[in-house]
Amino acid sequence: MLKRPGLLLTLSAFAAIGLAAPAAAQKGAPSGGNKCDKFKKGSDAWKKCANGLMDDSSDQSLFYAGYWLAKTGQYAEALDYLNKAQIKDERILTYIGFATRKLGDHDTAMGFYARALTLNPNYTVARAYLGEAHLARGDAAKARHELAEIARRCGTTCVEYKELEAEIAKRT
Repeated sequence: MLKRPGLLLTLSAFAAIGLAAPAAAQKGAPSGGNKCDKFKKGSDAWKKCANGLMDDSSDQSLFYAGYWLAKTGQYAEALDYLNKAQIKDERILTYIGFATRKLGDHDTAMGFYARALTLNPNYTVARAYLGEAHLARGDAAKARHELAEIARRCGTTCVEYKELEAEIAKRT
């Protein structure tokens, strides 16, 4: 059961009127076009989407609720929302990883980031959080690898690059 059903409606309303910064506006975000293109063709998620068996709008609402809860430090509640999504795209997987990592489970979080990057290797948000997870585990070399991958995909001036670069500088 969702702990804050009113929050879901409020955040959905913010998202609908553009006050929530959608992840799709960032480089490396899911592409437009057919909504099923974000899934690997032939996968269970792609088949479910192609057959009209998913409600993308409710998954988007769950994403926005989970995103804002995670970004405000309410990690367990964020997971309640994110885990309810029918189709876990790269954004949802990334923020499940983010909340999981913030709760202290770095190994499990890294698995979610890896799944997100399997769906979309250009999703730089997942790469930045994966870099932070490597830093938390004491592996600065792997964090720098993710920083280089981000630079290849969106340059050295994008938000994800600057944030991971600052974390690396702070922790090494």
